[in-house]
Amino acid sequence: MLEFKQIAKRVTTTLVVGALVLTLAACSGGSRVRKPAELVPVSNQFDLAPVWSVSVGSSESFNFHPAVAGDGVYAASNRGNLVKIDLLTGKKVWEVSAPDRLSIGPGSDGRVTAVVTTRGTVYAYDDSGKALWNVSVGSEVLTEPVVAGGVVIIRALDNRFIGLDALTGARKWTYQRQQSALSLRVGYGMLAINNEVIVTGFAGGRFGMISIANGGLVWESPISFPKGFSEIERLNDVTAKPSLEGDVICAVSYQGRVGCGQARTGNLIWFKDYSSYTGTAQSSDMVFSSNERSYVTAFATKDGSQIWENTQLTYRDVGEPLAVGKVLLVGDAQGYVHAISQANGEMLARIRHDSSPITAAPIAVGGLILIQSQGGKLAAYSPK
Repeated sequence: MLEFKQIAKRVTTTLVVGALVLTLAACSGGSRVRKPAELVPVSNQFDLAPVWSVSVGSSESFNFHPAVAGDGVYAASNRGNLVKIDLLTGKKVWEVSAPDRLSIGPGSDGRVTAVVTTRGTVYAYDDSGKALWNVSVGSEVLTEPVVAGGVVIIRALDNRFIGLDALTGARKWTYQRQQSALSLRVGYGMLAINNEVIVTGFAGGRFGMISIANGGLVWESPISFPKGFSEIERLNDVTAKPSLEGDVICAVSYQGRVGCGQARTGNLIWFKDYSSYTGTAQSSDMVFSSNERSYVTAFATKDGSQIWENTQLTYRDVGEPLAVGKVLLVGDAQGYVHAISQANGEMLARIRHDSSPITAAPIAVGGLILIQSQGGKLAAYSPK
């Protein structure tokens, strides 16, 4: 039996992934019910104390991430509103409304902030909230923009990477990937490094590094290979944003492998069979990920040996992880945030952020933990 999250329907040759989690029927015609595990009581060994909270509007079925630049937190919603929030106080500095509903965003470097509408139009604003420019990229966009090195980088659903001048919106470059016969209709996270390159995943179990200045491919490396007989069995995309710690970069593919390698070349140090669409998080010596059953696993960065596995969150649809301090933080589909010991996988603490899914990774910045739910609650917590 094959199980995977968010697969909803197929359009032409693209597998469309929705917000719901479905289970494929087995060849025998049976099915498995994905029942979320009941929460085991936890005696909190530390606390995430609320500092401030603000509503930024619902994400609906999209996966919006807040962006932090300087002392500002930028957040958006499906309805089209874009806000800048003071990191320390939680007060709204400014709020604007895009002319159309948004599918993703924002990306920001603190000077220019970009969002993308459901019609594929990019809107850019300066740091006072004044509209700078808007440009249509002619395709749906589900990946949050990256604003770095004076360029707004847009990844379109038709496998184009587009570099737009951050101040004018003029197109600087386009990098086109070959369209896959079958791929997941989700955002493919992009990790910016030193305002020089981005690292991102591709369909077919590959990931690579792209120059921000000219869109040139710096390197490309396979982490896994399609296997199986049916098109669905052979789905093998690296959709989640790779993670970086020092000079080691890690990535994971859906129905494929997890692995770590050299950031400069992309050469893998190790890889092993694993499947995830929520990505990886790293500490100095471990890499963490969760599979489609929401089993959370820790691997040794140096050789990939499994250190521990936590199955207490089975089928709770945990989101993207954050490794911070000595804990791993993950949200779930019911709005809980779980703190897991990096050392042994023990559940250390739990808070209820709200009642809607938390799919975006928490952000650690300035001694605070920022969390945004799909329901639109954005809050800052102080670890105690």
